[in-house]
This record gives sequence, structure tokens and C-alpha cells, in this order.
Amino acid sequence: MTTPPPLIDIGLNLGHDSFDHDRDAVLAAARQAGVVQMVLTGTSVEASHKAAALAADHPGVLYSTAGVHPHESGHYDLDTSARLHRMAQLPQVVAIGETGLDFFRNYSSPHHQEQAFTGQLELAVLTQKPVFLHERDAHRRFIDILKPFRPKLKRAVLHCFTGTRDELFACLDLDLYIGITGWVCDERRGLHLQQLLQHIPADRLLLETDAPYLLPRTIHPKPASRRNEPAYLTWVLAKVADCLGRPAAEIAEQTTANARVFFDL
Repeated sequence: MTTPPPLIDIGLNLGHDSFDHDRDAVLAAARQAGVVQMVLTGTSVEASHKAAALAADHPGVLYSTAGVHPHESGHYDLDTSARLHRMAQLPQVVAIGETGLDFFRNYSSPHHQEQAFTGQLELAVLTQKPVFLHERDAHRRFIDILKPFRPKLKRAVLHCFTGTRDELFACLDLDLYIGITGWVCDERRGLHLQQLLQHIPADRLLLETDAPYLLPRTIHPKPASRRNEPAYLTWVLAKVADCLGRPAAEIAEQTTANARVFFDL
């Protein structure tokens, strides 16, 4: 049996309640699939605490981020910033975020989103942790806020990139890493992304599942639960390799090296 190439899932929500009944089995399946390290996404103070606790239970395998997602930014204040700052001192917390702007649904007002985004960028500069970014339907304002911070930020990744060619190049101009999820496996919504992969520099490409969301549509047979999990990162890898016309093992080696550099793993 061929040993799978080592992979790193740079973004998943392992604290989600859909994993509460079988989290250990999910981690075992991920290891069997070759996913050797994972970064758990913090989307609120509470979720960040849970992610950090899970990471502490699996040292060297699980890591976490500390941040407040745009949807939760209406609750962001000075106390939130202080609590995230304290979490950022933990050895398993390797980035600030998920932070950014999401004007698609505006669960929090644009004003609150911009305040929380700015606050977390300031925290990333202060702690010199990389920043884990989110953007949806807010590209121009996202770039305007991020750009003056970029020279002071250690590193930054735009997670789950699904944007246009112009948006990709604007992000690359700011020297961002680009996170690719199972969106690329969607023969309808992901077609343009498949075509954009060739423009992402090899040393800026990262892979993620965003589990339990964004189950790759290429999976056969589909899991009955329709829940995504880190073991399915291999399907993202396969599609990226196919689109680039390169061996999957080569893409795995490159993206794993990129993730270790990005998060100082």
C-alpha cells in the first residue's frame, strides 16, 4: 500500500458540534489519509478558546488561530481584543483570525466588521503572528484596509479564495498566501477558480478543507452525512494537481512546506 503524501489542512472548524460525537475518529481518518497537521480556525472568542484547547490536547498535530469572524464582529470590543491577545501567547496558537470582511449577508454591520478587522490587524502586528483572512463581496474595502498594514504584518493568507482574476492579482500584489478549499472541486461554481490556479505562485499556495463546510463535490461515494472533514483534503489536492498538470505528491510537498513556513510549524 502506497503511503499518502503528508498534507497540512490550514483551516478547519474541528470544534463544530457536528464533530462532537466522533472527533477522535475524524482525526484518526485524517492521519490515515496523510493529513499530518491541522490548524483549527478561531471564529469567536469562545470558538478560539475551544480550538486552542483541542490543539493543546494534540501537540505537534493540531494548532489553532485566535480571532473573530466578520459575522461575529458586532461583539468585538476592547475586552475581546485583550482576550485574543492573551490567547495569542499560547504556543499552539499560530495565527490571528479568522478576520476580514463579509458583505454578502452582513450578519454584522459593515462598520462593526471594519472595526473588528482593523483591531485584529493591529493585534497581528503587535504579536507578530500571521493573519488568517476572510473576504466575501467586500474586495475593494478589504484591500483598502489591509494595504497599509501589510508591510508590518509577518505573513497573511486569504483563506478559501473564490474571487476573480483581478482580485487574485490584487492579493498577490500584497504578497498574500492563497488558501484553496473544496470550492475548486465544484464543476459549476469552481470552474473559474480551476483556471486561476496557474497564476498562484507555487510558494504561495495552501490547501484547506474548511470542514465541516465545503464538501468536495468530486468525492465518490459521497458520505451520507454530507459533512466535510480533514481526511477529504486529498480530494482538494487531487483536483489542484489535475488542474495544474502536476503530480499530486509534488503539490503536497510544496503546500506542506508552505504551511510550515507560514505558521512556523
